[in-house]
Amino acid sequence: MKPVNFTDIHHSFEIQAENFESKELNFTKEEYLNYTLSCVAPDKQDIILEVAAGTCACGRSFAPFARTVVCLDATLPMLTVGKERADRDCMNNMIFIKGYAEELPFLNDNFNIVFSRLAFHHFTDPNVVFSEMVRVLRPGGKLVLIDMEAADEELRTAEDKIETQRDPSHVKNMSRNEMLHLFATHDLSVEKCEKTEMRQKLKNWLALTRTPQDIQDEITERMKNDMSGQEKTGFFPYMESNDICFDQKWILIIGRKK
Repeated sequence: MKPVNFTDIHHSFEIQAENFESKELNFTKEEYLNYTLSCVAPDKQDIILEVAAGTCACGRSFAPFARTVVCLDATLPMLTVGKERADRDCMNNMIFIKGYAEELPFLNDNFNIVFSRLAFHHFTDPNVVFSEMVRVLRPGGKLVLIDMEAADEELRTAEDKIETQRDPSHVKNMSRNEMLHLFATHDLSVEKCEKTEMRQKLKNWLALTRTPQDIQDEITERMKNDMSGQEKTGFFPYMESNDICFDQKWILIIGRKK
């Protein structure tokens, strides 16, 4: 089932693929990948699925500690980057599949660990994707969700508007309670739920998506206005070494299928 915003997703991540793992951004920060790995604690016999894997940075960090890692994404250029880097590092236990998170091409109860990282804000129906992830997870297996936490309720509309201006494939950020609700409604027991703040430089964040200059200027002006006490954006921007920065709040939730 192709997502309704597939064109926006494909266009956005075709642009981002080449530089998505840039050291100038924190989307693939090694310390956080290693921390995630330590929290999930895969076993050498585990078969793992990464949903909406992008360049498979997380999947590649898991591969040395698992039997097999399957990375699925709808955007071939992102998968291609992931496969090239896996081949470079001789990771022979990885499989790369072009497919949709909304209709996973796998049998029920197939994986020991299923995870998705920084993808749920692109889904028009998160419940469908989450249901699919639960379906293919074995009883007793772990489901891992990592995504950005939405701003407080009164600022969510402003935050999502800026996110969508910068990247039209963005749908909306979820609150921590909305993420936890997915686990509760699918009868998964939550073993871990925590927040980590990840600093981003505004200019690098905008450059990654090659946001048109007029929109970059508009977003930058809104951030400056926010810092001067005018209309709030939901990003809580601040200056650091002459750069406008903001902290993304990443939520990590680990649940277990009964």
